[in-house]
Amino acid sequence: MKLHFDSNQEYQLEAIKSIVNLFEGQPLNKGDFEFDLSDNSSGLNLNVNGFGNNLIISDKQIEENLRKVQSENDITPGVMNNRDFSIEMETGTGKTYVYLRTIYELNRNYGFKKFVIVVPSIAIREGVLKNLEITHEHLQNLYNKVPAYYDVYNSKKVSSLRSFASSNNIQILILNIDSFAKDENIINKQNDKLSGNKPIEYIQSANPIVIVDEPQNMETTIRKKAIANLNPLCTLRYSATHTNLYNLVSKLDPVKAYDLGLVKQIEVNSIYTQYGNNQAFIKIENIKSTKTKITAKIKMDCNTENGVMQKTVSVKVGDDLYELSNSREIYNDGFKINDIDASNGMIIFSNGISLKEGQSQGGFTDEIMKYQIKKTIEEHLKKEVNYRQHGIKVLSLFFIDRVANYRSYDKYGNEVKGKFAEWFEELYNQEIKKAAYRDLTKFKIEELHNGYFAQDKKGRIKDTTGESKDDDNIYQLIMKDKEKLLDSNVPLRFIFSHSALREGWDNPNVFQICTLNETKSELKKRQEIGRGLRLAVNQNGERTFDKNINKLTVIANESYEDFAKQLQNEIREDCGVEFKNRIKNTADRVKVTLKKNFNFDEKFIELWNRIKHKTKYKLSFDSKNLIKDSAKRLIIT
Repeated sequence: MKLHFDSNQEYQLEAIKSIVNLFEGQPLNKGDFEFDLSDNSSGLNLNVNGFGNNLIISDKQIEENLRKVQSENDITPGVMNNRDFSIEMETGTGKTYVYLRTIYELNRNYGFKKFVIVVPSIAIREGVLKNLEITHEHLQNLYNKVPAYYDVYNSKKVSSLRSFASSNNIQILILNIDSFAKDENIINKQNDKLSGNKPIEYIQSANPIVIVDEPQNMETTIRKKAIANLNPLCTLRYSATHTNLYNLVSKLDPVKAYDLGLVKQIEVNSIYTQYGNNQAFIKIENIKSTKTKITAKIKMDCNTENGVMQKTVSVKVGDDLYELSNSREIYNDGFKINDIDASNGMIIFSNGISLKEGQSQGGFTDEIMKYQIKKTIEEHLKKEVNYRQHGIKVLSLFFIDRVANYRSYDKYGNEVKGKFAEWFEELYNQEIKKAAYRDLTKFKIEELHNGYFAQDKKGRIKDTTGESKDDDNIYQLIMKDKEKLLDSNVPLRFIFSHSALREGWDNPNVFQICTLNETKSELKKRQEIGRGLRLAVNQNGERTFDKNINKLTVIANESYEDFAKQLQNEIREDCGVEFKNRIKNTADRVKVTLKKNFNFDEKFIELWNRIKHKTKYKLSFDSKNLIKDSAKRLIIT
């Protein structure tokens, strides 16, 4: 499948224009200048000339431009202390597309040609590389096939930096921050292959425009110093979750993106709708009795800055677990401690539940995780039936915390199915037999699901952090399969992943996300749902903007209230905006049935076809003339 890109998305054009307008006054013909690499700080003579970016306008002019841009974008102007500029774009709204197209615009308007994209991880690097690949033809057609080349820095091929410096065409270099942040990195050492020069000097001499993808991951002193050491003409910082906003020029926060329908709507299918409040996790660790008091230690789930974590807390009679958990809704109904019976080693709660020392309830039992898989399959098949008429393939994504739960090895080294794979096939076979799904395309069940996991040198899959060298190949595989996964003729529909899909990867046709953990997920909610926020794509590679289709269902291993509260808190902390009343509960769905033999009136259909398209109006006026005319009318009145 070939993805199609809409070059007229207004919010993307505004973000691009905001950066371009920062350099208003920069002459096009002076955008290039030749440099001699012998003039660098090392004093070594390479006898090679190159082409770099040359900034003509002053910082004072850029600051004036910045304030104008900020005013136009309703951003409070500040003092420009450096040439770092922040662009806030919600996950799934085409951040990478925006900054790649910005490269072409900066070249067309000012002649800038040297660009470095700095990424914090292997996953994001592969995502950027994939975007460069799939947008190349589109951007070439938009910009009259201007010569443009991109490459990923490889420490084993440092000689490739010669062409970056010497070329008189657009050059885009992708750098992982860990490849140049330390003095011992190869790029920072003198190299015989480069006549004794340091490889980084080729980049520095070109005075590149540096684009930082997900800059919140590069805020340490060492990493900031490393980026500054690239000798950037300016630094453009793109993220949905900035830690620091340096000279903010454009802002598309989660609320605006959500309300404009630029991302999928979010709904939560909570397993606790089925299992009720009795599944609140509680473990009685010990009960202690002294002459003056009786206390106990219990383990429970608590809201923390890093998400939901299991903690051991001390309790006494009268304590409320809802308060001790930092307001987790699962403990909000009858979990006050009525009595601690030390003689029988028992705690009795106000809702009548009693647990003995060493006893526990709730947590992530096999029964609960199996039910999550069942609900994911149900949601998936319902959407597959409804969306196939629109030519849209449905994908579901499972996050798991142990690879062995999906696939492992017997004593002879042969691959065997883990419990998740076995449960999936059992439950899918039960559900697909229903009459409603008899017309779905039939594939072998083994072809419908697969896992993306890192492998060791012997090819055996294993648990990883997501940032190891062993993860590299799996990132490349999932990125290469991105368009393939959208093809309805490709059987794979259910994807299991350990750590490879935490960041840097998304797919527009992920409609269900399910987290299967035996312990609480450490993923932030925004990170979790980000894999499926992008708007859906049909079999022609075209995006659909139908809100009835663009719904991301999260099969949550917690209550709807807890999930919604944590996501809202994360968005408030990250972006300073309120996200209330935007997350839906699947339990509130209402089925609407069309009357039998009912047909719309032909005149209504004709009217609807004329007005159903979204239309935007823009009003431009001169402020001085408006004030002048208003004053005249007031005097006349």
